[in-house]
Amino acid sequence: MRTAEVTRNTLETQIFVAINLDGTGLSKFATGLAFLDHMLDQIARHGMMDITVAAKGDLHIDAHHTVEDIGITLGQAFTKAIGDKKGLRRYGHAYVPLDEALSRVVLDLSGRSGLEFGVEFTRARIGDFDVDLIHEFFQGFVNHALVTLHIDNLRGDNAHHQAETIFKAFGRALRVAVELDQRMAGIMPSTKGSL
Repeated sequence: MRTAEVTRNTLETQIFVAINLDGTGLSKFATGLAFLDHMLDQIARHGMMDITVAAKGDLHIDAHHTVEDIGITLGQAFTKAIGDKKGLRRYGHAYVPLDEALSRVVLDLSGRSGLEFGVEFTRARIGDFDVDLIHEFFQGFVNHALVTLHIDNLRGDNAHHQAETIFKAFGRALRVAVELDQRMAGIMPSTKGSL
C-alpha cells in the first residue's frame, strides 16, 4: 500500500495529513473551512484515495495560511506515498463538467514543480471562502509534490461549479497518473532514468 502520514507545525498552523493512494475514496476532514473540506472530498472521492486532514490555523486572521499549508502538507504526504515512481502511468488528465461549468486538469509526476492556473472565477467569494486561496492550495501542493499541473476552467458562470469541476478533475487526473501500468512494471517512466 502506498501510504504516508505527515505532520507540519508552524507558528501559524498545525496540520496532519494521511493519504493512501490505493484507497477507496474515504475521507475525513477537520480544517475549520467547510468549503475546503467539500473540495478536498472531491479529490479523495474522484481520485479513489483515502485522505485525512486535520488542521488548526490562524483563522481569526484569515484562511490563507491554513489553506496554503494544507496544500503544502498534502504535497509532502503525496511525495512520501508515491515512492520511486517506477511502473506508474506518470501523466494524467481529466475533463469534468458540472452543469454550465467545464474544467480541464492535466498533470505530470515530473519531479519538477510547476503550476499553470487558467481560472477566472465569476465572483471573489464562495460563501465566506476567498477563491484566491484555491490557487494558493494548488501552488502549495505542486511545490512539495513536485508535479507539473495545468488547471483550466474552460467555462462557467457559477463560481461554486467552477471550483468543484477543478477539484473533481484534479482528483481524476491524479488517479490516472498514480495508477500502476502493468506494461511498465519496474520501469521508470522517463528517458532520464529518474523522476
